[in-house]
Amino acid sequence: MAGLVNEGKDLLLEGLAVGVDFVSLHTADPGISGSVEVSASPYARKTVDWAAAASGSISSASTIVFDVPGSTTINHLGYWSASAAGTFYGSRALDTEQTYATPGTYTIAIGNITETIS
Repeated sequence: MAGLVNEGKDLLLEGLAVGVDFVSLHTADPGISGSVEVSASPYARKTVDWAAAASGSISSASTIVFDVPGSTTINHLGYWSASAAGTFYGSRALDTEQTYATPGTYTIAIGNITETIS
């Protein structure tokens, strides 16, 4: 069997964690450019801290709380290098789509953002 062992996977994931300092919410699949990011006030990208990679997996190490404006449906999370503009590194679908008729918050608990290399 060829491929990366866990130490190689962890090295790649640690590199990702060095570049991804912020996460964003999106109203549809952001594609390869990070489009359809929530933009109405009081929304803003949030910082993400990462735990050490282990066994080919890395997870968020802090709770993240987004302010979400009313009349907004969110369904994707994006990975960014900066709080505004910056480099877009990719996205993932949220476990469940969330609709906000009025302003609210979206909370991601510690460890609930996880990336794994199989």
